[in-house]
Amino acid sequence: MRIAMMGAGGIGGYVGARLAEAGGDVSFVARGAHLAAMRQGGLKIQSVIGDVFLPAVSASAATADIGPVDLVIFVVKLYDSEEAAASLGPLIAGNTRIVTLQNGIDSIEILSRHVPGDKVIGGATYLSGFIGRPGEIVHAGGLPHIFVGGHRDPVIREFQTLCDRSVGLELKPVADIDGVLWEKFVTLAAFSGATSLMRSGIGPILDDPEARIFVKQLRDEGMAVAAAAGHPMAEGFERRVMERWNACPPHVKSSMANDLERGKPIEVAWLSGRMHELGMKFGIATPSHTAVFRALHLHAAGAAA
Repeated sequence: MRIAMMGAGGIGGYVGARLAEAGGDVSFVARGAHLAAMRQGGLKIQSVIGDVFLPAVSASAATADIGPVDLVIFVVKLYDSEEAAASLGPLIAGNTRIVTLQNGIDSIEILSRHVPGDKVIGGATYLSGFIGRPGEIVHAGGLPHIFVGGHRDPVIREFQTLCDRSVGLELKPVADIDGVLWEKFVTLAAFSGATSLMRSGIGPILDDPEARIFVKQLRDEGMAVAAAAGHPMAEGFERRVMERWNACPPHVKSSMANDLERGKPIEVAWLSGRMHELGMKFGIATPSHTAVFRALHLHAAGAAA
């Protein structure tokens, strides 16, 4: 199975390396120092469930260098989505599928502006990872599940077979991917907002009584917004959220918090900012998400800006 990882950061690098380890023909679309390091020294994964080293990887800044593939896994940062989606053409053949594992709820709409909508399949994961240094990914934990739509699609079935052979990946095709995407959106917006604003891993936040109240307020505001948008959370959501957060090692932060610390652009506009926008649209009060959005907006473009 030929796979193109559109993005080789924390999630793209980790998932792509695990798929290559399992026998997939994986190419990475990357850029800058990370791309140069991958070309020169391969790709390293540090993981509590087992390290991976790929001494030789197929990596390029241009999709034309890779050519048509069976599966594109789209994992670029949300602020790079339009440009990345517009460059997908050389990767696409008749049966190619594009699975997006981005944050937020806007990925499918963005991709469908640039490629045929029937090729786009929504997906979500709770894996956590980041670039420790160029050419090296740190797998920081999180649940190993990858949820995808297209449960009857032959490309997705082949993808599942490959994941079944992998270490640390569990593909779960579902019939209702919209429900999964909204549940992740509510969960991640709270997690990202809290760990970014409080500059802390999730463990100390859950242990501190005041910080714990704040992250729960973020969660509850998201639930109210989702219900108003026609995507109410299923029964037991609060329990599932706590299980996911408690499954993370205490030091784990969101990718947005890691990017904030490193002076990189952050996805706040698509997370707490989107909650704020939807709250205004539906008449739902979102004081906690609005505070996160406004406090972090100053840093949205990164330190270089």
